[in-house]
Amino acid sequence: MKSLLIISLTFLSITISSQDLKDNQLPYYEIPEQPERYTAGTVASRMMDGLGFRYYWATEGLKSNDLEFKASESGRTSAETIDHILGLSSFILNSVSSDKSRTNEALLSFEEKRKQTLLNIKEASDILRNMDDVSQFDNDKFPFWNIINGPISDALWHCGQVVMLRRASGNSFNSKVSVFTGTVRE
Repeated sequence: MKSLLIISLTFLSITISSQDLKDNQLPYYEIPEQPERYTAGTVASRMMDGLGFRYYWATEGLKSNDLEFKASESGRTSAETIDHILGLSSFILNSVSSDKSRTNEALLSFEEKRKQTLLNIKEASDILRNMDDVSQFDNDKFPFWNIINGPISDALWHCGQVVMLRRASGNSFNSKVSVFTGTVRE
């Protein structure tokens, strides 16, 4: 019975979230409203929302010269870093979802990769938000803690790298974006 309730709540949340994407808008232009209560799931969900908001703005308005830019010969380009973040978002989503389907990410354009990354983050956030206990996502090898200090933290780290690379290529981060409040100042 409890599993049926969780599945129903997750489906409802994803349905409502997909309605938020009217007119083909991507999630995380602004961070969603904060949950009413603190649980392990709502905190993990909010971490994903923070990642989604940062990723949205780190990648908004990137041009081909930004994507090709890298700070050093041995470093990654912005496009390679974005590919890595997409892979991390897929890993996170697969860690919390029973649906393990995956698109062929290598064939996607930058805009498609950006959209898929944001949708992966949003879906993982929606799943987590409805959980009181995230230990159900522990597996034989690793507890959920490793998802937090591994791919979630790694993706946040790499969003900062994309911002640094875009600045170095001459395309600054939008100064009206407040990562503290999760809003865009008008």
